Amino acid sequence: MSTNKQVSLPTRDRVGRCRVLVVGDVMLDRYWFGAVERISPEAPVPVVKVSTEQERVGGAANVALNIKTLGGQTTLLSMVGQDEPAARLRQLLESHGVATILGQDPGMQTIVKLRVIGRNQQLLRVDFEREPDHEILAQMLGDYEKALTEHDVVLFSDYGKGGLAHIPRMIEMARAAGKPVLIDPKGSDYARYAGASVITPNRAELMQVIGSWSNEADLLKKAEALRVKLNLQALLLTRSEEGMSLFEDGRVSNVQAQAREVADVTGAGDTVIATMALMLACGLSLEDAMHHANRAGGLVVAKFGTATVTYEELFA
Repeated sequence: MSTNKQVSLPTRDRVGRCRVLVVGDVMLDRYWFGAVERISPEAPVPVVKVSTEQERVGGAANVALNIKTLGGQTTLLSMVGQDEPAARLRQLLESHGVATILGQDPGMQTIVKLRVIGRNQQLLRVDFEREPDHEILAQMLGDYEKALTEHDVVLFSDYGKGGLAHIPRMIEMARAAGKPVLIDPKGSDYARYAGASVITPNRAELMQVIGSWSNEADLLKKAEALRVKLNLQALLLTRSEEGMSLFEDGRVSNVQAQAREVADVTGAGDTVIATMALMLACGLSLEDAMHHANRAGGLVVAKFGTATVTYEELFA
């Protein structure tokens, strides 16, 4: 497909009326920045003298923030623990103007990912998380059902942290309400995503499910078989420097990556699916939505850490 295809551009006013419900695992991203001037005498590791700290929303919260930054309307539905990171997440989301329906579970630990940065390089990531021992979102099905009526599209951001064990029922409810469903998948069990409109795996994620492919024809055959088996409208494969491929019934569309300096790929998948969902909520075709999502992904990898893209940047 040629990249000079005329792609429809939604006006800022139109985008401002589009509403996406984001459901999934949330986390708090913490960054410690510092100078590295010596190696520790205790072990052969660098000593980082921390000078600044940053906190950003991560996981499904970053997806919701991406939609908000692009100018769309969004509500984030998730569960958090009764702890300091949960309180901090709420503050950050509120400061960004992201509407939330956050259930609280005292038996749950809010996920924190701490990244230690020295000389503009990530030296270490420390994860604070504990998988919930019970289905945490089931108690929020009533909130979910009510929120469905107020949104145009539903986006599930699955980070494999146990928050979406009820996803088959939630997909069923969304489809019954006539809402398109987009899913950023995790793990090798894609059967639970059956009936979704679009799933957006990257290469490594798709290989876990369909195995490796020898050429484009082999990929098309395997991707199409998976699409039919799961009763999906489309499968969007994100391919890093190779761009993206959209597999729909009887056709495949490709778009080339927008070459630029890559600073950090953290959260790029969040930006891609957020853009895709918002464009579909605005009534664009899957192919046009993919073009905008591809550009957004290219813009966000040029930024450091979990980042977002504005309407002006995307449609400049």
